[in-house]
Amino acid sequence: MTVLARRYALGEPLSCERVTHGLLNRGYALTTTRGRFFLKHHLDGDSPAIARQHRATARLAALGLPVVPPLADTAGSTVAVTGGRCFALHPWIDGRHRYGSQLTRAECGRLGELLGRVHTALERIMPPAPASAPGPGGTGPGDRLRLPGPRRPASPTSPPALASAEPADTYALIDELLARARRRPQRDAFDELAEHRLTERRALLRRHAHRRPRPGAEPAAGWVHGDFHPLNLLYRGTEPAAIVDWDRLSVQPRAEEAVRAAAIFFVRPRGPLALPGVRSYARGYRRASGADPAELAAAVHRVWWERLNDFWMLRWRYELRDPRADAQFPAAAALAVWWTEHYDAVRDAFTA
Repeated sequence: MTVLARRYALGEPLSCERVTHGLLNRGYALTTTRGRFFLKHHLDGDSPAIARQHRATARLAALGLPVVPPLADTAGSTVAVTGGRCFALHPWIDGRHRYGSQLTRAECGRLGELLGRVHTALERIMPPAPASAPGPGGTGPGDRLRLPGPRRPASPTSPPALASAEPADTYALIDELLARARRRPQRDAFDELAEHRLTERRALLRRHAHRRPRPGAEPAAGWVHGDFHPLNLLYRGTEPAAIVDWDRLSVQPRAEEAVRAAAIFFVRPRGPLALPGVRSYARGYRRASGADPAELAAAVHRVWWERLNDFWMLRWRYELRDPRADAQFPAAAALAVWWTEHYDAVRDAFTA
């Protein structure tokens, strides 16, 4: 830390404490004789991509978005590589995370407007998106890891294949995960829940396999934040203070990010979505982004299908033996079932 403190002319380091949130990178609260800062260790170490993110956040901040660009070191660089590791230093932002259940109806609308403003601002400041629309966006941090199977991280400028998840591939993955869950030497309640949800999802998918989204039905693609959810948005009081963690800045269907974010902000502990909040949020997003109801309806269908076929949390547990995402699984798994049962109501909340 002393080397980095000198590189940024921060004075003497006094403390450096690990920030608990975050699955893909490591963050630290760094206190020096010149103040408090957020130090981010980028584990993937892709300096050009990180620099692109930094340039984007600086331009977004100049447009008045609640984005806090990183600080430059004494040489003018916002990316510090030391000892083979890649770091970025950000001002410390005091704030708190808020979920949909903590927002008033008006605040839900402003949340949707904020994401819509981000999408329209990115369209102004970033290079033109590729002509061909990308396929489904990442469903969670699992798609950033080198997990077995066909899914791989999307390149920021080169879209992946158009095809949505193939049911046959999902059936094979379910069988593999079931086998792993059943042969654990010391099974616990989570393993029992995982087995139940995997069996349930296989039956559900078989009933709805004919509803797989067809190629060419994707909403308009553009640059998106890529990971817009409550832990990446800080509030001061009732107003957003900072959108953080731009590591997944990429080209994806924009309306799908809006739906995917709502499925995290507004999910209740047992799986249902708080649809009144979703409705206000979606109206705010449509106002700010210019997206029409048909675009949101297409996004709802594709993200619903994505959720039916997605098991990244279980892959972390059983393939990587990493339990950090376990706490998210019960609500996420219940949401897939509830969403299927209330498909029309969810679509209407986004489009009415």
